[in-house]
Amino acid sequence: MAPATALLLVATACTSGSPSSSPSEPARPQASTTPAATTSPGRTAAMNIRLTLNGHRIAATLNDSATARDFAARLPLTLPLRDFHQAEKIADLPRKLTTSGAPEGADPKAGDLAYYAPWNQLATYYRDAPYATGLVPLGRMADGGIEQLATADEITIEAAP
Repeated sequence: MAPATALLLVATACTSGSPSSSPSEPARPQASTTPAATTSPGRTAAMNIRLTLNGHRIAATLNDSATARDFAARLPLTLPLRDFHQAEKIADLPRKLTTSGAPEGADPKAGDLAYYAPWNQLATYYRDAPYATGLVPLGRMADGGIEQLATADEITIEAAP
C-alpha cells in the first residue's frame, strides 16, 4: 500500500476571479501563501472508488480523512460538472460534508479530488492550481483520468467492487 502522503489528494479551486460558467456565484477567496497541510502520521487506510467520465471508468482512491469518509458514505453519486478556470471541474454536493480535523486549505495537482467547503462543492482537477483556503483533500484519480475529466460534463462516483 502506498504511504498516506501518496494517497492524500490535494485539490483546490482556482482562487481568483469568478466562475465563467456561473456568473451569479461569488468569487472564491484570494490565494493564500500558507503552505498546504500534510496528512497526519498513522493515517494510512484508503478507499478505492470508481469514477465514470464520458463513459470511461477511472480508478481513484479516497484518503482516510473524516471528510473523505463522509463523502464515501454518500456514494454512489452522479453529478453535473462545470468548468472552473480551465483547471478543474466542480459539482454541487447534495449536502455539506464534515470538515472535522481538515487542514486550512490545500495546493491541488492535476488528478486530485477535493471538497471546497465554503461552496459545498466537489472539485476535480485536470490541471495544477494554486493553494486555496477551505479546500479539503479527498483523494486522487489514477493515471488516465485527467484527459477524460477535462472534457467531461458529468461524473459518476461509486465504491469500487
